[in-house]
Amino acid sequence: MPHLDALRALLVAWVIGGHALLGYTAVGGWAYDEVNEVAFAPATELALVAVLGPSGLFVIGVLFFIAGLLVEQAVERHGRSRYTRDRVVRLGLPWLASALLVWPASVWLAYTAADRRVSFWWVLAHRDPLLDSGSLWFALVLLVFSVAFALVWPWTAVRSGRPARLTGRHVVATAVLVAATSFVVRLWFPARSGQVADLHLWQWPQCLGLFVLGVAAARSGWHRHVPGRVRRVCGAVALLTFVLLPVLALASGLRDVGRDATSYLGGWHVEALATAGVEGILVVAGAVWLVGLAERRWRDGAPGTPRWTRGAFAAFVIQGPVLLALASAVRPLDLPAEVKGPLVATLGITACFWLGRRLPALGGGRTTPAPAPAAGT
Repeated sequence: MPHLDALRALLVAWVIGGHALLGYTAVGGWAYDEVNEVAFAPATELALVAVLGPSGLFVIGVLFFIAGLLVEQAVERHGRSRYTRDRVVRLGLPWLASALLVWPASVWLAYTAADRRVSFWWVLAHRDPLLDSGSLWFALVLLVFSVAFALVWPWTAVRSGRPARLTGRHVVATAVLVAATSFVVRLWFPARSGQVADLHLWQWPQCLGLFVLGVAAARSGWHRHVPGRVRRVCGAVALLTFVLLPVLALASGLRDVGRDATSYLGGWHVEALATAGVEGILVVAGAVWLVGLAERRWRDGAPGTPRWTRGAFAAFVIQGPVLLALASAVRPLDLPAEVKGPLVATLGITACFWLGRRLPALGGGRTTPAPAPAAGT
């Protein structure tokens, strides 16, 4: 299924580039914003939020959807015990190494480059949240979901006959459920809040919802072919939401993201309810549409697919130290954030994928991406 490999690699590249830009924003979300030497002007940041912000609501959800599409095949092929061991090694060990060593060391480097006198121990033990692993929180949460699925699989697997066919109504129901539970969860855990191990609990409704939807979709064969009508409707809904969202945000009074965003992140606010609703629509419709679009465009693989998808998971794992090192390296340059942000993003994507292809321990040396690792990324 080369279309899923190609889509996954494209999403990973988006995540890396988005993190590079977040380092120069007032709204934050990436460690470099704690020490950045320049920041985007409010108008520039508002424009970036309008253009890139909507996609940021659902990119991680799409990765969980892809994982759900592939997880049952992996469990069936390897067995529950071997699959669980593989997931612990594939996802758990990179998270542990990142939380205890790689990410704290990278943050310490960025602080040192900014002439902030802190120790490695302070970054590890006193920086909020505890056991922050950078972008590898994704691996820990996916490990939890994957192991939980392996445990309950014998009682959920379809043993005989055909499973209930997934329809557009199920997609709509999932969007409503994701929106409602996101709003409720964010009454206690606002968006961008940190928990121990940076679990992103505020994002779990979309992550779990898309993972489960992926499992159900695979049982209806959507990992190989998304029904054309479902794909077209989801695409129209997602694109319409993309177009309307910036207009609605401006109409609600959002002008300075760093100053005005609090009520959108959670709590008993109309803005928080609207954000959860938009997220539910985008994350579900966008995920189904992108998988269907990738199938149409890249059924036989995108040009150069084996070369640039081979190191996608490794690129995701190493993005933290690469991006912080690059941002620290360009720090002395007398350039505005509008130049530094895109520069670090471009160099970061290129470096992460180049290095990722050369890290066989993380899957970068495979000539043909295996379905099981794809489910874990």
